[in-house]
Amino acid sequence: MMMSRLKFYAARLGRASFRELWHRAREKAFLTGLAAVVRFNLSPERPPAGLEISPLSLPSTFSSADDGFIEELVSGRVFSLNQDQGAIRDFEIRNRTKLFTQVVADDPEPDLRAVWEPARLQHLSIVLAKIGETPSVRAAGELKGWVRNVLLAWISENRFPYGPHYMSAMECGLRIPVFLSTLQTLDVLTPDERKMVVRAVYQHAWLIRRRLSLFSSLGNHTVAECLGLILAGGLFRESRPGRDWLRTGLSLLEQEVRHQILDDGGPAEQSFHYHRFVLDLYWLAVEFLEKNGLHDCAEIKKRLSRGELFLAAFSDGRGAWPAIGDGDDGQAIAPGVHPARESAPDAMKIEAGRPVIQTFPDSGYTVVRTSKGAIFTFDHGGLGLPPLFNHGHADALSVTLAKNSRPILVDPGTFRYNGVLEWRKYFKGTRAHNTVTVEGLDQSDQITGFIWAQGYEAGLTKSLSGPRQIVLSAFHDGYARLNSPVRHWRTVVLLDQNVFIIKDVFEGQGENIFELNFHFHPEASVNRTPPGWEVSIGRERAFLTMPDGEFTLVEGQRDPILGWYSSAYGLKTPSPVLNLTRKGSPAEVSFTTIIALDNPVNQAEALAAVEEP
Repeated sequence: MMMSRLKFYAARLGRASFRELWHRAREKAFLTGLAAVVRFNLSPERPPAGLEISPLSLPSTFSSADDGFIEELVSGRVFSLNQDQGAIRDFEIRNRTKLFTQVVADDPEPDLRAVWEPARLQHLSIVLAKIGETPSVRAAGELKGWVRNVLLAWISENRFPYGPHYMSAMECGLRIPVFLSTLQTLDVLTPDERKMVVRAVYQHAWLIRRRLSLFSSLGNHTVAECLGLILAGGLFRESRPGRDWLRTGLSLLEQEVRHQILDDGGPAEQSFHYHRFVLDLYWLAVEFLEKNGLHDCAEIKKRLSRGELFLAAFSDGRGAWPAIGDGDDGQAIAPGVHPARESAPDAMKIEAGRPVIQTFPDSGYTVVRTSKGAIFTFDHGGLGLPPLFNHGHADALSVTLAKNSRPILVDPGTFRYNGVLEWRKYFKGTRAHNTVTVEGLDQSDQITGFIWAQGYEAGLTKSLSGPRQIVLSAFHDGYARLNSPVRHWRTVVLLDQNVFIIKDVFEGQGENIFELNFHFHPEASVNRTPPGWEVSIGRERAFLTMPDGEFTLVEGQRDPILGWYSSAYGLKTPSPVLNLTRKGSPAEVSFTTIIALDNPVNQAEALAAVEEP
């Protein structure tokens, strides 16, 4: 673990500007001073006496929780990301009296990300949303009493600034909306109890302001922190700190909306999950600012609209999209609860039975939809948000394929962030994606579980759409760093909306090992049917053949790891992979894969049907 920390700090400092180094030094000085204050049992920060709080209108929320789910929450269910709740609780108790800077989470269990999840208190948000819908005064009163007891117990048990839940400024930012909702909704709080909650808001915002994720740490964490500052700033806007929080949060939000949401609406972090997360955080902030007359957010909303169009283009109609990039199942409000969003029009409407192709050049994705229900995605973008590329996966030129909401070729997901280094390395690495590895290496070097050594260039070089075929060509140079540099080119041809031909070729010198993998959903049945393989999932079928080679089926392999799928954070299950390895010079090695939906096709006829552009 010590070596891992050294690598982390070396990577961060090695890419830091002088301004960032100064920022880190100031934060270090703040933390040193904080430790000195608490050592003498002094309170690090309390709201000034007589501080006035302003009346607020909170953002609208929409919940899908039914009575049964509410009963589960009231009976003790919390969100723990599929980790053992007892282990999480034991970790909290062991570290409750430590200043947050002294908390160490080196052991594999529990995953620190899972420790933080229940402390977001988002299970309270679901119940708070239900209170307004409950017609029975008695039932609403019981729910209010339950929320009150759970909230006050959490604040008492997690005394500021001790324990694991103050380690991350982002986590503080995500709790502030819950605190404000309780102040707005719970008329059962006594004056002293309201002061407790108000003090928690103040202390959370005070800590966020001094530990903002800036410079190389800019990302979705920053947006969550800004939301917390804006909400707290609105509550305390009659005070100097409140006005500073509001001004700082708003300034950063306006900056980051152009930084994190690219011109084509795609995610700079190259993660679809975090894109949804960031957009929802922004929608919350925007409605709060406008409802309370604090800011005109028209320009911000224009950018958010592009983001909604991007996600809509990849959605399967049920709100699901490929698990591209990192995903930790985190929500802006709570699972099953979302803010008011601008509805995206159907950007991929299929007319006259012809496939529709849409390319997002800035984020580096193309999606093709056919009139027969297929959705095909092609990743021709970079690694992620520089300089650390934190949430990106090394998946250049990877593809996914679904038909009628049934996933066939899949992105295997994330699994976990902490405590499982080899699994973390696998799920974010190149072998876990539907593309080609060279020499068994990733397209970039992994320094830590989040940080990559360098980015790579990738791009779409051809996009042609005709009456019978679509042609897409792209490249990446992630293997240019090898002693014998290699460039990977992939061309995808869609014939008659039912047949995909994927051609992989390479440029370079020397001799290398090239490995092609196609990953399938765990529910898919993959069987040998000469001359290829039949894949069936539900009523959907696909047939994979390779005219000049033979795949091997792998599933749930542990050494080396291959053939696993993560349906949610903390979960993994074996899944089938078709694998083929070849050795030779880049000029000698190529792969041609034919994927036919519904029915097998004659290989020679399919290849002959490809029209010369």
